[in-house]
Amino acid sequence: MSFLDCSCISHTQVQPISIEDQYEDVSHQYLSGDLSTGTPHKAAARDDMASLSVEAAHYQLLSELGRGFNNLSQVSMARHVPSGRLVALKSTDLDQCTEDELLQLLNEVLLSRLFQHPNLLTSRLVFSRSCQLWVLTPLMSYGSADALLRTYFPDGMSESLIAYLLHGVLKALEYLHHMGYVHRGVKASHILLSGEGHVYLSGLHSLYSMVRDGKRVRTVFDMPQHSPALLPWLSPELLRQDLHGYGEKSDIYSLGIVVCELVSGRVPFQNMHPTQMLLQKLRGSHCCLLDVTPFPLGELGGLKVSRSGVDSGIGESVATGSLTRTATNERPQSPAPKNHSATLHNLVQVCLQPQPDRRPSASALLTHAFFRQVKRHTRDSFLSLMYPAIPFASPQDTPISCPPAPSCHSPSPPVDSEESMWDFS
Repeated sequence: MSFLDCSCISHTQVQPISIEDQYEDVSHQYLSGDLSTGTPHKAAARDDMASLSVEAAHYQLLSELGRGFNNLSQVSMARHVPSGRLVALKSTDLDQCTEDELLQLLNEVLLSRLFQHPNLLTSRLVFSRSCQLWVLTPLMSYGSADALLRTYFPDGMSESLIAYLLHGVLKALEYLHHMGYVHRGVKASHILLSGEGHVYLSGLHSLYSMVRDGKRVRTVFDMPQHSPALLPWLSPELLRQDLHGYGEKSDIYSLGIVVCELVSGRVPFQNMHPTQMLLQKLRGSHCCLLDVTPFPLGELGGLKVSRSGVDSGIGESVATGSLTRTATNERPQSPAPKNHSATLHNLVQVCLQPQPDRRPSASALLTHAFFRQVKRHTRDSFLSLMYPAIPFASPQDTPISCPPAPSCHSPSPPVDSEESMWDFS
């Protein structure tokens, strides 16, 4: 039974979704090289979920972690009862999906079978249960980098932790670009961390293929779905939507925005009007890092030069959009004072070049001096970098539900995204 033809005939029938086996072997040759942080093949083996069953009655839903896909998908922590293993389970009510949304779900499932990389979070087990599509992935016990910023690192993360996270993301981007895809959704909420310290890049629904009629093209022109939520991270050439198009280097620009996000705990351009944001990006306004002591907002136009010799100002309009709050919200604040390394300044500078041909590729960026420190880290040192964050585990209270699950036509209550432990936007 295809999930596109789901009907509420039986509430107990569970069938795995059949996808052509030809997708499974596409990326094995590329994986034979050194493409991930740490011990990739051991990590991949540890996250292998092929041995888990596709019986809905074997899963106990414990707590809700977040929502996604236009609020149609609920992501929960679940326990596979026979093995006791904790997993993340995303359930989507197919009856509430439009035809386009069903096609997006199908595309994401197909891509998950196409891609096999230890730094990509793909759908490891997919099956239908009545009118719901269930997608199982390994549980990311530390959640997303965005959730970590909001909960534990409001003024930004340490450079060592940032290097560790970005190194895993770059490995995933290197692989995706090699496979002919642009991610188009690189942001902190799509960087996930397991309890063992493995970094994963999610957000495959934003992927776009650069292969047309069997040939790889240099540029594409499609605008991502749900682009308003992605605007601060999108590159100037993608936002421009002109005849020049955009390519893989747009992901490198997004990565530069993520660096600023992780360093300060705030997203550049976030509160700016889209037109003003576009103008700032087209003018090449850099979101450089702040090394000075806290300053009044009225003095943002005259920032000093950092010890690294790189301009540490971010421009008055950009800073105002990034750091201020409305009159009804909390008092405006600036990021805590820090002295960033010259290599981190340079990383931001090369990633946020307004001209895409001046940005390095993901492969070249992996050799940047900023990432040399990653080799020093072990699992224990990674966990020390995460302090005071702690991984969440199985709750001790009553599970939110146990199969059989809710009715196909009963919409789930909304959840406050600010209270979600895992961001799936």
